[in-house]
Amino acid sequence: MEPTILIVDDDRDFLDILAQRLRGLGFQHVVAEANPLKAANIFQSGNAVDLALLDMTMPDMDGIELLDIIKKTSPFTECIMITAVNEARTAVTCLRKGAYDYLIKPVTEADLTLSIQRALEHKRLLDVLHIEKSGAVPQLKNQEAFQAIKTVSPRMRRVLKEAELHAASNVPILITGESGTGKELLAKAIHQASPRAQFPFTAVNMASINAGLFDAEFFGHTKGAFTGADKNRIGYLEHTHKGSLFLDEIGLLSMEVQGKLLRFLQDGQYLKLGTSVDQFADVRVIAATNADLDDLMAGNLFRKDLYYRIRGGWLHIPALRHRKEDIPVLLQIFFKEITDTSAIPHITHEAMAYLMHYDYPGNIRELKSIVQAAANLAQGRPITEAVLPESVRKPKKNIEPAPPQGISQTETLASVEEKHILTVYHALQKNKSRTARVLGIGLNTLRRKLAFYGEK
Repeated sequence: MEPTILIVDDDRDFLDILAQRLRGLGFQHVVAEANPLKAANIFQSGNAVDLALLDMTMPDMDGIELLDIIKKTSPFTECIMITAVNEARTAVTCLRKGAYDYLIKPVTEADLTLSIQRALEHKRLLDVLHIEKSGAVPQLKNQEAFQAIKTVSPRMRRVLKEAELHAASNVPILITGESGTGKELLAKAIHQASPRAQFPFTAVNMASINAGLFDAEFFGHTKGAFTGADKNRIGYLEHTHKGSLFLDEIGLLSMEVQGKLLRFLQDGQYLKLGTSVDQFADVRVIAATNADLDDLMAGNLFRKDLYYRIRGGWLHIPALRHRKEDIPVLLQIFFKEITDTSAIPHITHEAMAYLMHYDYPGNIRELKSIVQAAANLAQGRPITEAVLPESVRKPKKNIEPAPPQGISQTETLASVEEKHILTVYHALQKNKSRTARVLGIGLNTLRRKLAFYGEK
C-alpha cells in the first residue's frame, strides 16, 4: 500500500511546492493542510497517516504542539519537522518528543527524499515489531494482492501482514520455509502489494544457474559477444527493470556466483557481455530458500555479506504441520480445482482424522497431490480412508522400536529438540543470549528456531 503523507504549513506557496515535489518522487497519497487545527483534527478523528511533515512556526498552534497531539493520538505516525530557524535546542526538543528528523529550509530534494525514505522504513520496522509483540491477528489493507494465499492460521496471517508492510519499501526480502510451503506464492503477493506491481515479476530457480551461465542469463549479451551469439539478448536484470526479481533456492548458489550477485546488489550496476559500458537495473530482490543459511555460513558455504544484503526483511513461512487449522480450507480449494465442480466431495470423519493427523513433510504441495490422488480413486464418491495414500493411513506407533522409558512413542527428534529449547528459553525468562549460551548454539540459530516454533 502507498504510504499516506500529511504536510502541514501555513505558507500555502511552500505547501503546494512541497506537495508537488512529493508527488514527483512517486508518493501519490499526499494531503496538504495549511491550518494546524484542522490537521490536529485529522488525527483526533482516527484517520491513518504514515508520515507527517510539520512546519515549526504556525498561527494558532506551533509545530511542537501539533507533534504532541500526533504522538498522543497516533503514536505510530512518523513526524519530520521543517523550519527556517536552525536552533539546536529546538531540534533536540522535537527529537525528544518523538520526531524522527528535523530539516532546515530550504530543503534540498536529496535531503527530503532520504529523510522520508528513512522515516517510512523506520515506521515499517516498528509496525513489524508491534505485530510480533501484540500477538493479535492483524488485518491486511491490500487483501487483493494476497488473495491467492488462503489461510485462517493466526500465525500465517501475521506473516502476511509483515509481508505487506515490507512490500511498501525497496528493501530486499528473504523468505525461508520448508519445501512446498508456498514461498514463490508469497513472493508474488509481495510484488503485487508493492509500488512495482505494474512492472515485471521474474522468478529464477538459482539451482539451475552455474558460474558459466550467470553472466549471460542475468546480464544478457550483445551480438557477437561470443561464438554463436548472433543477436542481442536481454538478461533477467534488464527484463525486470523497476520490477521484482525472485531468486528461489538461493542457498544452492556456488561461492563464485554468490560473489557476482553481491557485486550487482551493492549498486545495481552490471556489464552486459560484449560491452564495456556499465548498465543499471532497478530491481527489488526477493530471495527464498529451504536451506539453513546459518549452517551454510558456519561451513563457509554461503557468504555472510550476501546474507546480510538479501535479508533486509525476513519472513518465515511455517510448515503445514504447524498450522493444521488451514487443512480444511486448503482441502476445499484443492477439491474445487481438481473436480472442476461446485460440489465438494464428502469426506468421512475417519478420512478427515487421518488428514488432520498427518504431518505433511512435503507441506501444501504434498496435500494437493494427496487430494488429487484421492479424488481420482473416489470417482465422485465420498472420500474415505481407503482412497488415501498408505503413508497417510500408516499409524505412527509401533513403526520403530519402542523408545526409552519416559519418551513418548510419537516424539520425533525434532519435537524433542523443540521441547528442550523452549524449556530452557522459558526457564531463562526468554533471554535469547543466555539461552543460546546454555544450549551451545549461535544466537541467530536460536532466533530462527524460535521463529519456527512461533516464539518471538
